[in-house]
Order: sequence, then C-alpha cells, then structure tokens
Amino acid sequence: MKYLLSVLSLFISLYTSAQISRVQKVSLILDTDIGPDYDDVGAMALMHALADRGEVKPLAVIASNKNVLVAPTIEIINNYFGRPEIPVAAPKGKAPDMGAPQKWPEMLLAKYPHKIKSTDEVPDAVETYRKILAAQPDQSVTIVTIGFLTNLSNLLESGPDKFSTLSGTDLVKRKVKEVVSMAGAFPKGREFNVMIDSVASENVFAKWPTQITFSGVEIGNGIKTGLQLIANESLDSPVKDVYALAIPLSKNDSEGRMSWDQTAVLVAIRGAQHYFDIKRGKIVINGGSNEWRDDPMGPHAYLTQEMGFKELGMVIESLMMQKGSGK
Repeated sequence: MKYLLSVLSLFISLYTSAQISRVQKVSLILDTDIGPDYDDVGAMALMHALADRGEVKPLAVIASNKNVLVAPTIEIINNYFGRPEIPVAAPKGKAPDMGAPQKWPEMLLAKYPHKIKSTDEVPDAVETYRKILAAQPDQSVTIVTIGFLTNLSNLLESGPDKFSTLSGTDLVKRKVKEVVSMAGAFPKGREFNVMIDSVASENVFAKWPTQITFSGVEIGNGIKTGLQLIANESLDSPVKDVYALAIPLSKNDSEGRMSWDQTAVLVAIRGAQHYFDIKRGKIVINGGSNEWRDDPMGPHAYLTQEMGFKELGMVIESLMMQKGSGK
C-alpha cells in the first residue's frame, strides 16, 4: 500500500507539473505504422487521454503504412475518444504494406462501426502534411513518428503546391518546432522502424532541418503495459480489446507488452523532463543500422533512463485506460 501511494503521489506530481509548464496546447501530428505491432494503439490512447486533459491538440493522424486496414483502425480509435474530425491520411505511392499477425485490426473492424472501409479512401499523406503545416503558426507543430520515416522523407522532397509556395524542406523549417521519433537503438544497433524503409530513414535523419529527439528501442523494451488495462473490468474500449487479444498470444508478453511508441508520444507532448535524461549528438544511418556520434551542439538527442521503468509504465498505462467520450 505504501508503494502504491508513493507511485500515485509521483503521478499526481508529474501531471501537475506538466499542466503548469504548458502555456498552451502542443499542436501535434502523429505519424504511425499502426499494424505490425499494437503499441501504436496504446500510443493513440495516450495522445487522446492527454488531449482530454487539455495538453495537446491533435492535428492529424497520418499512416506510414499503406495496409488496407490501417485507416479504418485509426478512425475507430479516434471515434471512440470522441474526435472523429481528426484528419486521417496515408501514403499513395511506394510505401510499406504490413498487417498485424495477431489479426487485431480485423477484430476491431468487425466489432466497431466505421465509415472508412479501406486505407485507399483517405487523402495522400504528403498533401495532408503540407495542407496542415501551411495553416499553422511558424515553429508551432510537433511531429511524433512511431513508425516508418516514409512520409517525412517524401515531405522533405515535395515541391510547392496549392497550399504553400515553399519546398518541403523550407515548409518544415518554417512550421515545425521539433520531431520526436520512436526509432533507432542507442548508442548503436538495428531497429525495425529505421530498417523497414532505411532509405527514407537515412534521408530524414541527414536532412531534417529541426531538432529530432529519439526514443530508442532499449527504452520501450523495459516498460511493460497492458495487464492492468485488460484487468480493468469497468473499461470497454478498442484499446483494451486489442491488448486482450494480442498479449496472450506471446509468451514474451506475459508481464505486459513493451511500450516503445507510448514513450515517444509522452515526450512529444509533455517533454522529457521528469521522465528521461537526454544525450545530444547526431545519428548516422548505414543500411538500416544506426550509430551515434556525441556532440553537445548536435541536431539530435536520444532518451536515457531517469524514472524507473516500472513507475513509468504505471504512468503510461493509467493514460491508456482513459475512457472515451465517443460512440
């Protein structure tokens, strides 16, 4: 009991300090590969929970995965949390196409109503990025990527259009405040999001004109969530449904699912302070693997542990259990 009270006190303290430190809501674009793994579902729940608390304004959820079930899945989660108006987009050209081995998107589509029947129906990712960025104040948008870097690479290479006369790189430089990316392994290694579209990863991390903060695979490895979510009998949600289906299918998830994507969303909205330390420098991509070069003035940073992973997992999972206001 004493331990639980101390954790509750810590959570309340962190929540209060986060609220006080935010003069205005974070304007956020979430870029997700939602499908190959299901921590993206937990990350979307966390985003919506913090939106309910007034900490973030979601501008769009953009898929980096063109699988046909991705956009309907995003719509279902947005609807559950009472935000059906959030724009959804996906890549139209060459991009990864990956489903979920546990078939949880199929389960969601069978259980919950949705207007989008296929990812093919939603607007183009780059066009949506350019439309949204052009309409925002300068240096105001945070982008959090929890999937492949396909869209951001294509955005950098885009040209002037009806939304802006600026090139993609210049538009990003003018409108984007920072990027937080669940990508890489630190100080070196090989990680899924970087590897799947390694050409895009290398292009983005070499050319992106604003700060990038990385939540590496080693961070999410130590943070387990999902068991308390499943055990919450008062909760009926698509988030719970996904974890209840998928966790029992893997012995590796017996203590909960690793929480890679949730950490990136948490830091994108609340910042790293209180949760993580950071190490500054520059990431270098080589054929899908990454290395790190220390540089106190470098354009990149990666997260290192400060708060205990068990306590951080409790903070994240409590947000994942947010009840939706939609139908």
